[in-house]
Amino acid sequence: MSNYAYTLNAVVRHDNGKGASRRLRHQGLVPAIVYGGEGQPLSIALSQNDLVKLGRFDSFYSQVINLKVEGQADQEVIVRAVQRHLYKPLYQHIDLQRVVKGQELHTTVSLHFINEDICAGVKNNGGIVEHLLNNVEIIAEPRNLPSHIEVDMTAIAIGEAVRLRDLKLPKGVRLAHNDERADGVVAQVIYPQSGGEEEAAPAEGE
Repeated sequence: MSNYAYTLNAVVRHDNGKGASRRLRHQGLVPAIVYGGEGQPLSIALSQNDLVKLGRFDSFYSQVINLKVEGQADQEVIVRAVQRHLYKPLYQHIDLQRVVKGQELHTTVSLHFINEDICAGVKNNGGIVEHLLNNVEIIAEPRNLPSHIEVDMTAIAIGEAVRLRDLKLPKGVRLAHNDERADGVVAQVIYPQSGGEEEAAPAEGE
């Protein structure tokens, strides 16, 4: 099990409905559902503390998780949807999808921007790096899922941009965006006083 970056422990829940979910949350548990693959949907409860601790990491939402359900064989899952409390850093509900070996997954991974401090447009011209996207949708087999995708800003001059087609993707990973969106802007280096004609303009639709 050491091959997994994340492990969640769960118990099966037999009561559904708003009242039952409210009682679970008062006990420090979060109602969740597991679906997909060959198994039937399974209602479970997860530890609120575990989710808060692991949910601080971006990769938790894109990596394969080892789910240990009491009384059942371990399952591989990924986070598919999350419902959070309106104003507290707590979880209300979480959807988990079973992973099927060899079957591609459509998921979202975060972008990590590197070398902004030595970016050509910043260092030479006092430009400002502006992020237009913080994550991207990808398609990959479970074994190829990256924890994140790096965006190297080193060579980006002022007035230039990094676009979706410029991203360096790990082996076995491709963008879910179609070719028409390949020119979508991920990040750009703008002039200190933005708004002039020289500023790199986002692609249409961004």
